Amino acid sequence: MSSPYTVHIAQSMSEIDAAQWDACANPEASTPAPDQAAAPDDPYEAERFNPFISYAFLTALETSKSVGPRTGWTSTHILVKDSSGRLAAAAPAYLKTHSMGEYVFDHGWADAYHRAGLHYYPKLQVTVPFTPVTGRRLLVAPGHGEAARMSLTAGLRAWCEKIEASSTHITFSTRSEWETLGASGFLQRTGQQFHFINKGYADFDDFLADLASRKRKMIRRERKEALADGIEIELLTGADIREVHWDAFFHFYMDTGARKWGTPYLTREFFSRVGAAMSDHILLVMAKRKSRYIAGAINFLGQDALYGRNWGAVEEHPFLHFEVCYYQAIEFAITRALTRVEAGAQGEHKLARGYRPVATFSAHDIGDKRFARAIEDYLQRERIHIDEVLREYEEAAPFKKAP
Repeated sequence: MSSPYTVHIAQSMSEIDAAQWDACANPEASTPAPDQAAAPDDPYEAERFNPFISYAFLTALETSKSVGPRTGWTSTHILVKDSSGRLAAAAPAYLKTHSMGEYVFDHGWADAYHRAGLHYYPKLQVTVPFTPVTGRRLLVAPGHGEAARMSLTAGLRAWCEKIEASSTHITFSTRSEWETLGASGFLQRTGQQFHFINKGYADFDDFLADLASRKRKMIRRERKEALADGIEIELLTGADIREVHWDAFFHFYMDTGARKWGTPYLTREFFSRVGAAMSDHILLVMAKRKSRYIAGAINFLGQDALYGRNWGAVEEHPFLHFEVCYYQAIEFAITRALTRVEAGAQGEHKLARGYRPVATFSAHDIGDKRFARAIEDYLQRERIHIDEVLREYEEAAPFKKAP
């Protein structure tokens, strides 16, 4: 029997109907369709709105030229349409000419390819650029199930082969996608981040009461010292965010980013465009001293979570980074009854400040089967190591121990 689905490639979000994309990415219904039902105890599966896979966010990346040939992220989105021509499934995909801006590191794999006289680039990357946030990557619209998802996976493989990419990488997927992709032959990789988990705290003091005494005192001291020298904090969202705020924040972003990892990817235009398109899903935490903005952090709001993304500062003050990026985020999430705060990649120092270790997931389809076997062996050992690290971090978490 022939499939009712056909696979198409879009070189730009502008080629895709916005409402149809968002119906796949963030269906309006708060309860998933039965064929997409997620385990109710897994908040990462049950997230009802993820801002990063929305049409508005991905379009802002493209139209601001934050992604494109200049940055080595060329859009090549995979679409599955039904017999009526409507979008049934989609995957945000990019042709990559390097391995930067992904947060799932495969530089060693690229080096091995090079030493063998093979080309690792280009490769096909299914993800949200510069955004180490867990979310659905195989976006299937309600009413379409496993058949549409299988067509999407087959389309990824076919497109990878046609464009002679070395491999396909689906990064920061949900666990259920990771398991499904593993069953279809993708190599499975795990990683680790730190997230604040809201246990229904009434306020920040209630959260502190859940910590060991020494950590409570440390956090109170850090918050007090962070706001010394007359520093004030402003929380801005929606219409309160104006171009003057984006000007200040972009200055912080460029200054801090250039000192840490070279020229940052996001352009000034990106912040204006994403702000205009989805300001109600943005929280800017800005620090001001003597009527001048000196630091800030941008967060994105999901239905259930707060996602910390970029931070920058033009003045150095003790613990200001922790206050602007972590403590203000925790306090905001508690006030809004959000389930968690995802504060980005890495950062062992987050553990002492109430963030807990969680696993992240990615899946990889390597074209050269000799390298695939070698990488699979490495990933098996890496997964064991990640499991051990997660257990050790959880044991070291600053929360009170059960008697």
